Order: sequence, then structure tokens, then C-alpha cells
Amino acid sequence: MNVTSAGPRWWQGATMYQIYVRSWRDTDGDGYGDLGGVIAGLDYLKWLGIDAIWLSPTMPSPDQDWGYDVSDYLGVHPQLGTMADMDKLIAEAGDRGIAILLDLVPNHTSDAHPWFIDALSARDSAHRDYYVWADPAAGGGPPSASPDPAAPPNNWVDAIGASAWTFDDATGQYYLHNFLPGQPDLNWWEPRVHAEFEEVLRFWFGRGVAGFRIDVAHGLYKDALLRDNPPLVGGGRLEGSFGQRPIYSQNRPETHGVYRDWRRIADRYAPPRLLLGETWVGDLARLASYYGDDDELDLAFNFPFLFARFDAGDLAGVVERTLAALPAGACPVWTASNHDVSRFPSRWCGDDERKARLALLVLATLPGATVLYYGDEIAMTDATVPAALRRDHMTPGVGTGGRDAARTPMQWDGSLTAGFTAEGVTPWLPYGDNAHRNVAGQRDDPGSTLNLCRNLLALRRAEFAGRLVAYERLPAPPGAWVYRSGPLLVAANFSTETVALDGTAGEVLLTTPGREVRERDAELWLQPWQGMVMRAS
Repeated sequence: MNVTSAGPRWWQGATMYQIYVRSWRDTDGDGYGDLGGVIAGLDYLKWLGIDAIWLSPTMPSPDQDWGYDVSDYLGVHPQLGTMADMDKLIAEAGDRGIAILLDLVPNHTSDAHPWFIDALSARDSAHRDYYVWADPAAGGGPPSASPDPAAPPNNWVDAIGASAWTFDDATGQYYLHNFLPGQPDLNWWEPRVHAEFEEVLRFWFGRGVAGFRIDVAHGLYKDALLRDNPPLVGGGRLEGSFGQRPIYSQNRPETHGVYRDWRRIADRYAPPRLLLGETWVGDLARLASYYGDDDELDLAFNFPFLFARFDAGDLAGVVERTLAALPAGACPVWTASNHDVSRFPSRWCGDDERKARLALLVLATLPGATVLYYGDEIAMTDATVPAALRRDHMTPGVGTGGRDAARTPMQWDGSLTAGFTAEGVTPWLPYGDNAHRNVAGQRDDPGSTLNLCRNLLALRRAEFAGRLVAYERLPAPPGAWVYRSGPLLVAANFSTETVALDGTAGEVLLTTPGREVRERDAELWLQPWQGMVMRAS
């Protein structure tokens, strides 16, 4: 089966595209996107210049966390389609030179997974040790019977700030969940868990899946002694949350052994399968450690870049520190949006399309791999989701929609249904305020953000040619970022002032829209929030 038309390390210089399947396109009229919709969009993605698609979770789930609570790792969610649909998607994408990556969730399962249902049945059940269980803290007891706040085994908190432990009355122990109570954490100290997931990898690799994006890749192992996490002193959202540094509940050293085992499996296939980790860490040395000695993850998401300010110095600084920290030959990966965070045109750009275009220029010209989130190419923004229509149980009361704000349906056209579903069908999430930014309205406009993105990706493919290119930051005036990336020279003005770039004139390959760049006495002038790509001399 055709996994991808590219070479064995195709992800070096590749452009990947995350599809939140429920929001991409609805083909069966139930208001939810589906695999049929992904198939229907393949020609568009081929036209855009995408090398691979990362699908948000497609496995069966009760959807407490919309697929990130898996009840069967070897199936397809019936709301999204069938295994035959998945096989068709893999084959048709491969025919177009597009690889398919699935989302794999190894940190936890759903509480509806047969393993956990059996684990609840008795302390000596066959799958009890698949999960993290612990007795109440000394002197404590079940929360319903004891006012002792120390009743849980330790002080760990989950993703919504509550105790990460839920008491099971039937067996008299707590189980661990770093996310919702319906997402019990797996126990990676148990060898059978390793064996189960190695079979999951082989099953999907054998069906032609080109790799996995690995959810909570930094979280698998937990401290064997279940020690309390220390308080968080300073630091931001990547160093800790809810007043704790999660040094005992995440980023344990044993986790690296899992990826060494998985890498050996992935590399046995031709072409090798890709392991892309959701490495939610703030320290770039720790991020680099997940690459190992070219024997762990192939790619590790860079959240310090995603959460940096939209500022030349901040972004350039993260890039330089990342490339300095990564092992020789390791491929960085850059992204600015995903299903868990605000869309970059809202978070970085304040709905200023000049800034969104500049961001796309940078993403397309940095060395390594890049990942676009569906709608990035048309500068889709966060949508306001009324409280009554919200679906996310993790952030139900946050802002104008929590994570749902960045998960609304793809804006295919400017109609009342956005081209997402049939007329008269209510979408699973509201469309929001993106009607003026849609694929149909931009595709035939040569000056649109969509066509700029397409031209950038074509330039990227032609000049990087599936290889990891060198990067060098060059001197620039305040507010500007100038760098060499392989054969390209990139100049980006992150300021509200026109800037002159002395000594950087060359063959101009592409500029973001704005007044014409002016050359005078070997100076190059960039307008506010304008970017330019030249051929390096």
C-alpha cells in the first residue's frame, strides 16, 4: 500500500496539516465531520501543497474528551466512518503523495475501555495493573467518609485543577487521571501495557498509516513512589500549572525507553514510520532529549515557539535556542495553532491579516517540518461559542469558548452552512465569525492569504526538497528578523514602522501583500508587517 510518495525521511522539510475531523466536512448530514469528508478534501490539500495529514482521534470513544478518551485502539469511531473508509482514505491519500498520521493516546484510556472495566471489577482482576492505583494517604479514606484533605495518595492535580485521583468504592483504592476522571492513566511500569501498544503500532502501520502524532508524549511514566509534586515558583504554563511543578507526574526518564522501543518498530518498515510527539515542555534541553540519539521520536512539537510573543526577537530567540539544543541532524518541527490552543491569527495577530500572512511566511521558511492547523491557510480566527453550545468538558467556562473556539467548522465558502454540511443541518459547533474568510472566496484571488500560503508551500517544497537545511540569523534593524534558511534569504518586519534592510538585496521570490518593496542605494524597504523571501547569494 502506498504510504507516501516521498523518500524515507520525507518529514524533513515537509508540510503537515492537522484536521480536526469533526469540523472538516460533514458528508452524511449528521452535523459532524467524517472520514468521507476528509477523502472529499484530498484534492484541495494536494492543490495546497500538503505532504501529510494528521487526523485528530479517529478511534472509538465515548467522547468525554472528543476522542482523546479511547475505548478501542484498533477501530474507527462509528460517528466518523468505518474501517473501510479509513483504508480508502489511506489509499487515496497515498495516490496523491499524501501520508496519513493518526493520533495515538498512550497516556490514558477511556473509562469505557474493556481494560478499565475489568480493572474496576476486583483488585486481582486481569487488567488491574494496567492502571495506576493507590491506597488512600495515611489517616485518610474515601472523600465521602472523611473530611481529611490528605485522603488522596498525593497532591497531584488534573488538567482542570482538581485532585488527579478518584476513589473507587468497590475496591477501596484511588485511580489516577491526569485529565478528566473518565480518562484513567495507564501504568507504564506494567510490561503488558508495552506489549499492547506495540501491537497497536504494528496493526496500523500494517494498514498503511505513515505514523502517529503521540498525545501527551511526555507523560507516560509516573514516579514509582508517587511523591508529591513541589510548588511552582515562577515559570509559565509550560513549567507547571495550578501551583505545581509536575516533576513526578510527567517527564519521567523511563518514558524515553518506550520511544526507543517504538522507534525500532517504526524503522523496520519501508519507508520508516514517523513518530511525532506532543512534548508539552518549556525547557528546550528537555525537548531535545525526546529525540534521543536519533533513536527516539523523529519529531517533537515545540511549544515554547507556539507560546512565544509575536515578536521578532522572541521568535528568533526560540528558533536559535532550539537549533542549538537539538542533537546533530535532528529535525525541528514548528506550528502556531492546534486543537488545544487559540488559533494564531487571534492569539498572535489580533485578527490583522498582514500579521497572519507574515506568520505563514515564517512557518513556511524555517528549516525542518511545519504543521498547519486546518483553516490556518485562510487565516481563520477563534470563534465565539455561547456557553449553551460548548462541547469541551475540559475548559467549559474559559473565555468566549475555551478550546471549542478553535475547533469550529472549516469555512469552505461564505454560505450559511460554510460548505461544511447540508442546508438545514445544525453543525456540532457553531460556525463563528469567519464567513468573510473562506476557501471559495480566496481560491481564485491571487492576492489572498490562501494563495500566498499555497505559493509559500510550493517554494518550500522546491527549495528544501525534503531535506533538513541550515539556518543562520543575520543582523537586522530593531523589529526585523532576517535569516538564511538553506538557499533562501528571509526578511520579516515585525513592527509598525517601515524598515530598511541594508545589504540584503537579491532575487526576490515572494513577498507578502503590501506596497511594493523599494530598492534604493542597495537598501531594501519593508512595510509594517511585511515579509519577503529572496534567493540567498
